[in-house]
Amino acid sequence: MKILQVNLKDKVYQVYIKRGIIKELGKLLKNISQAEKIVIITDQKVNSIYGEKVLKILDSEGFDTYLIEIEPGEKSKSLTTLCEVYSQLVNFKVSRKDIILTLGGGVVGDLGGYAAATFLRGVPYVQVPTSLIAQVDSSIGGKVAVDLPHGKNLIGSFYHPEAVFIDPDFLDTLDAREFSSGMAEVIKYSCLKDSQLFQELMSLNENQLLDNIEKIIFKCLNIKKHIVEKDANDHGCRMVLNFGHTLGHAIEKYFHYSRYAHGEAVAIGMYQITKNSEQLGLTKAGTSHKLKESLQKFSLPYEMPSSNAAKIIEAIALDKKNKGESIDIVLLSSIGKAFIKNIKKDEIPIFFL
Repeated sequence: MKILQVNLKDKVYQVYIKRGIIKELGKLLKNISQAEKIVIITDQKVNSIYGEKVLKILDSEGFDTYLIEIEPGEKSKSLTTLCEVYSQLVNFKVSRKDIILTLGGGVVGDLGGYAAATFLRGVPYVQVPTSLIAQVDSSIGGKVAVDLPHGKNLIGSFYHPEAVFIDPDFLDTLDAREFSSGMAEVIKYSCLKDSQLFQELMSLNENQLLDNIEKIIFKCLNIKKHIVEKDANDHGCRMVLNFGHTLGHAIEKYFHYSRYAHGEAVAIGMYQITKNSEQLGLTKAGTSHKLKESLQKFSLPYEMPSSNAAKIIEAIALDKKNKGESIDIVLLSSIGKAFIKNIKKDEIPIFFL
């Protein structure tokens, strides 16, 4: 088992990474909590595969369990779904001594985490991420949120879990597209802080990648852990984690979260901004080509949807990272080295088109 400890000023929690750890979930929760009730928030797809199994594991340890099922996909990160979750938490008489457990990918983690943060002014929760994106990125760091029609994650908070339990065996039931989408976040971390990891990703075949997935998950989370510990509330260095996301979120929103998966949109965002910053002399020559090769290897898109480009760029003006007449963007000096640059809004097309 690999264990990471996230050390924040007002909270410390552990991240456990181990194949098959789900079988030990009930016992592990007993070690960190005196809760009697556990509410699982999951989506229909994950529930159909793992819901009954997880309920039995928790029931065997004497927990009083309840399951809330939402529809899969980004559209469930809405105020409507959130209110439905609140109602079910009320019906189950959840108290601040109980636990909310998010079982699923990034959408479930974000929505469930925000429900935990706001219901009764805060109910303890744990993350059990089942997608690669959630396992390498969104399950730690405390960002929880729901979307508005105007944009993604516009209603949110920072609320950290009591613990995170990562079982790479969950990845066995991901389809190829979902796995590729998760690899976009892995590539992101290698581009930001670990050129050696980037080279490793390029050298591994499919079987080798899966054999080394625990180590890869650990490396990504370790990078994020150190960044979050320095800047828990996203006012400084943590902003580098948004590499590719400013354009990526705009693409997702423009296509109503239906054409591109999150990782696919981020992949386009990473390549587009790197290509342009390289042309502007801000990024080492050849970096965008290396990035393009890595995206191609993992079947990720990299080209901007050209016919819609201008309208997609308009959505960036609503990005929550805006600062009045300027916006912070994340650029690469080279693979493994990133920096934050503040640009004026009228410069947005230069970097994103």
